[in-house]
Amino acid sequence: MFNRLWRFCLFIFLWVLAPLLVPITNEANAANAVNYPQKPITLIVPFVAGGGTDSIARDLAKALSDSLGQPVIVDNRGGGGGAIGAQMVAKSDPDGYTLLFVTSTFVTHAATETIPTYDVEKDFSPIAMLGRGPLMVVANKDLGLKTMADLIALAKRTPEGINYCSAGLGSINHLSGELFQQKTKLTMTHVPYKGSGPATLDLLAGRVQIFFATMPTMLQYVETGRVSLLAMTSDKRSPLFPNVTTVSESGIPGFDISTWWGVVAPAGTPSAVIQVLHQEISKAASKDPIKGRLLKEGAQIYQTSPEQMKQLLSSELQQWRNVVKAANMKLQ
Repeated sequence: MFNRLWRFCLFIFLWVLAPLLVPITNEANAANAVNYPQKPITLIVPFVAGGGTDSIARDLAKALSDSLGQPVIVDNRGGGGGAIGAQMVAKSDPDGYTLLFVTSTFVTHAATETIPTYDVEKDFSPIAMLGRGPLMVVANKDLGLKTMADLIALAKRTPEGINYCSAGLGSINHLSGELFQQKTKLTMTHVPYKGSGPATLDLLAGRVQIFFATMPTMLQYVETGRVSLLAMTSDKRSPLFPNVTTVSESGIPGFDISTWWGVVAPAGTPSAVIQVLHQEISKAASKDPIKGRLLKEGAQIYQTSPEQMKQLLSSELQQWRNVVKAANMKLQ
């Protein structure tokens, strides 16, 4: 008799009272969002410190700390082509206090995984994009290369002797090199690192030869002549290097790649929190030092709504999955 009465009371609660609590919960979440943030925010950077991505993230963290009135702490979690940091954020509480600084590698790595460690479309709530720009195809200076034609000729002469580095398996640098091989029918050896910083050091030392590098990572070394700039990966020439051809102009049509920078949160983060963050991140990206850094390094301010960012992530994910499929690439 008692059990029947208990089940009847539970039914009444679920049918009548529980729905009435939903508005209360929503109101509580909205109230928390209005007062957001109330404690320090952690911005996970899924690469080791010292690279171009890390520098942009730190500029953003400083700007957000000033505008939000709470410390925004950069936490570098390099490794796994960015997967370690992405997994950490995906499993975090969706309260707006743990964010992920993402680049195009966020999508390219996911496209390469046989067994996904995170789901770009389901595990995260897009917030904002900051900018985007081309990659630079650079070579170790001792090779004596000047153009993409020089690189192609060298690769044909030494089909097993050319290697290229990247910030990790599945990174934008990695898949750019793979796409280059698919379009030219050449063979190069991929050498992955835990971030652009260590990859750059080995390029300068001659331990690796070619790097499809982001401009924030490589620009200073190009300007000082420590590496050879062969081409830009975008469909148009860079205003910073108007005399340097694009890869497409160099005889590889349809080669158009750019990298970008943005921020996402764990899936389920309240929309009101997303909007606060979107507004402040967009403001920060539209003024110095971030705006000046991006423009100085050949990138452009590139801002989207959270919904537009979501669509872009899905589109690029499919694009890179096609490259991975064509290469029969399988990364665990």
